[in-house]
Amino acid sequence: MADMQSLKPQLAQVQQLQQILAPQLRQSLEMLQVPVMELQAMIRKELETNPTVEEVPSDKGVQIDDADPDSEVPTVRSEQPPSISDDEADGNAAPAKEADELKPLDFDREFEAIAELDREWRDYFFQDAQSRSYTEEDAERRQFLLDSLPQRKSLQDHLLEQLNESTLSEADRQLGELLIGNINESGYLTVPLEELAQTTGTDLQHLQDILTLIQDFHPTGVGARDLKECLLIQLERSGRKDPVAEAIIREHLDKLAERKHEEIAKALKVPVEEVNVAARFISTLNPAPGQAISDELPSYVVPEVIVEKVDGRYVVMLDDDQLPHIRISNHYRSLLNDPNTSPETKSYIREKIRAGVFLIKSLHQRQKTIYRIASEIVEAQQAFFENGISALKPLTMAEVARRVGVHETTVSRAVAGKYMKTPIGVFEMKFFFTPGVRTTDGRQVSNKTVKDMIANLVGNEDVDRPLSDQEIVAKLAEQGIQVARRTVAKYRLMLKIPPSHIRKRM
Repeated sequence: MADMQSLKPQLAQVQQLQQILAPQLRQSLEMLQVPVMELQAMIRKELETNPTVEEVPSDKGVQIDDADPDSEVPTVRSEQPPSISDDEADGNAAPAKEADELKPLDFDREFEAIAELDREWRDYFFQDAQSRSYTEEDAERRQFLLDSLPQRKSLQDHLLEQLNESTLSEADRQLGELLIGNINESGYLTVPLEELAQTTGTDLQHLQDILTLIQDFHPTGVGARDLKECLLIQLERSGRKDPVAEAIIREHLDKLAERKHEEIAKALKVPVEEVNVAARFISTLNPAPGQAISDELPSYVVPEVIVEKVDGRYVVMLDDDQLPHIRISNHYRSLLNDPNTSPETKSYIREKIRAGVFLIKSLHQRQKTIYRIASEIVEAQQAFFENGISALKPLTMAEVARRVGVHETTVSRAVAGKYMKTPIGVFEMKFFFTPGVRTTDGRQVSNKTVKDMIANLVGNEDVDRPLSDQEIVAKLAEQGIQVARRTVAKYRLMLKIPPSHIRKRM
């Protein structure tokens, strides 16, 4: 009995030590990770909620500045934020430093630092503003550009617009919205119609009628439950009467994928040439019609890093023009020195100024970390900017982390969603990180280089006799690249290149 009672749940207080991220440090790490468009929103939110932080008008001239002697971060048109130590720039604070974030700040020291910071920024800004100012016309032009950007529309939005133009009753429109909500990005209905009918208490045939209406929407083939139905809808909407193509879709899709045209012809009792003609037509149909909507939508990226050639070498600059330039308001600093300001108001202002100071420091820490990592990438990939992907060198995040003196996860955060504008195009910063393949002469080449070589071999092959994976292995070996056949097959799949028997000309 005693044993049974000991197994009963009991309440007990337990003390234990546990390291947690301070809220400010968590915010700093988040700022490092988010791309520039999201960072803009974060800064705008702080400007709206923190009255002690204000935006500094910026000029529109483009020049290379390094106003902060401690920064060593060249930028394109930028007032520099406060300088920080190398330890702070790591973006990977030690647990001890995390604990320090929880301690109260020395406000007098911070206040004096803010005052000095604002004096430096004000002197730099007014000196630069004498040559060119940021006018109201510039602000209107910038806002017009932002307002002109089209809004992205999902496949569901596209279908709902067509549903709202139909003559369905309100109840049927709600059922249509339910069906559209269960259509994935490729355009397929992901839930069995019987399950939806049972869940909603709707007659199955009535729900089928609404689905048939949706299947008549653009893009053609949307709302299908499987590939066969998707292709049959497109065949019907094309207006083409092709009984051979219809029979192949209904009964022989698996054989079609394996290019067994003779077996299909024998099963359908038609000439092989008719099967070949039908197969060519079927290949023009879209197996994922929903993706046509997302593919039509433009995708915008904003490069934060700019690479230019200076004195024969490629160097890094940060485009700080994308971020609002902020500082602590002089008005609220004067309120702190005003004897008529109540203690409660002063306490509120101090807390808001602390938050503003940390935001400014975090911004500079973010920019400096990205700059140092981007500089290591560009230094390692000088040949790439001259000769293209064939000269891309193997590079890992761990290697860059060692050079910069930060943790590998810091590098991962810093390059996530960030883009680099170079003389040969815009690249995601993650593009430059790739493992290597050793050549016969002992060199290391990037696996992206090997993929590019495979793509070129396939692009130049004889379409009547496409290269097998083993033949690609042999041709790579002729160029000094030793890889296994399974590696070629893996890279070929990554490049979305079908096997040789599929690539053979019909």
